[in-house]
Formats: sequence, C-alpha cells, structure tokens
Amino acid sequence: MADPATTHAPQPKGATGVLVLADGSVAWGKGFGAVGSAVGEVCFNTAMTGYQEVMTDPSYAGQIVTFTFPHVGNVGTNAEDMESHDVPGAVGCIVREDVTAPSSFRSEATFGAWLEKLGKIGLAGLDTRALTRRIRTTGAPNAVIAHDPAGQFDIPALIARAQGWPGLEGMDLAKLVTRAANHDWQGSIWHLGQGYASSPRPLAEEAVGGPAEDQEVPTPNPSGKRAGDRPHVVAIDYGAKDNIFRNLVKA
Repeated sequence: MADPATTHAPQPKGATGVLVLADGSVAWGKGFGAVGSAVGEVCFNTAMTGYQEVMTDPSYAGQIVTFTFPHVGNVGTNAEDMESHDVPGAVGCIVREDVTAPSSFRSEATFGAWLEKLGKIGLAGLDTRALTRRIRTTGAPNAVIAHDPAGQFDIPALIARAQGWPGLEGMDLAKLVTRAANHDWQGSIWHLGQGYASSPRPLAEEAVGGPAEDQEVPTPNPSGKRAGDRPHVVAIDYGAKDNIFRNLVKA
C-alpha cells in the first residue's frame, strides 16, 4: 500500500497511476477512469456511501477526493445519482482498494467506466488513512493525479505542475459552478420505480390542518397563509448540489 509521505519513491512494477504532491512527495498506485493528468487540491471524505454524489458535488470543484472508506464501487453508478450537470466537480479521486464490481439493481455502469466518461481520474492502492492524517496535520496540499496504462510518467514535470498551480484560495469558483440559466426545479426526492419524479405543486387537501397519510406530502406553511399551495422558493445558485433543491421540494 503506497504511503504518500514517501518522497521520490521509485516506481513499482505495474504502477499505472501516481499522485505527486507539490512538496515532491510521490505515491504510486493503479490508475482507473480517465487517462491523463489533473491538478487540484487533495481533500478527504469519510462517507461510507455516495461516492458518485461526492464526485459531482460542485463544492468539490478543483479537488482530488481521498475516500477513507476502503471499498468503493459496490453500487456502481447511474444517471440519477448526480449532484450537478455541466458544471465542474472533483477532478479525481483516491481509493485504498481496487474498485469493486457493482452489485445493485440501479447500476448502469461501473465506477471506473463512469469516471472515464466524465473525464475524471481515479487512483487505487494508496494508504488513504495515512494521506488523510497528513492532510489534517499539514493542510490540504496541491497535487497532480495521473493515469497512464503504459505507466509512463514525467515526474519532474508533474511536480512542477503541482508547484505552479496557484491553489483554490482566492480562486473565483462560483462563476465555474453556477448554472448557466434560470429554470424551474422539477425533481423531488427519490422513490422506487419513479426516480426523482416531480412533486405536485398544490398541497394535498387532507394535509391542510391535519396529519398527512403520506409522509412525503409537503406540510402546510405554519402561518396558514397560501393554504392549499406550496411556498414559492427562489434559490440563488453559487454551486448548490441538486439534493438541496430536492429537499426544498420535499419540505
């Protein structure tokens, strides 16, 4: 298991991916997803599920996400579980073990194939908890993540790229992750067989002034005004993930 604290570690046989930090530290692993390289800030995420949502969350724009949970990929990916569309999310990810095969009826593609389609790079085989401890101790470093099936890497050039990247501090990310145009939000929370179907705008008659049988029926507003209608909510998007809007509809 590659330790990211090792500086100028020799390339092991079969390594097809590498993480190069701006301080010159090099950690080798197995690349997956898109081929190429990307520069970003290395961060970590401790969630046990939701890797697809994390990778498309606009708040991770310009970052390389280290997943501390060792087994990633078991639910595959699908077109529904996206937190954004046509805006940048994370540029890459780091996982401890090889990505597992999906075992979910909702899966449409493996995690690796999905990353490749989106142009995002994955790196497996690193000691993600050691990397996380380093981030917590010294801060989130700038780095380059790279994947080449042939294992050909210009390490000095990758170090120079990581060192030359200005970092996220002071970067105007809002203009990159903001939606391109105004639109009405239609999706609600996920339901089996329906996906993120639209929620009816009027309140159910039985929900006004009493408990609703369906817990997903929106509750009336406390003021009692606009009875029979749901509040009109306007959101200004500076990089909000879709689940925020889904839960506004649910509320």
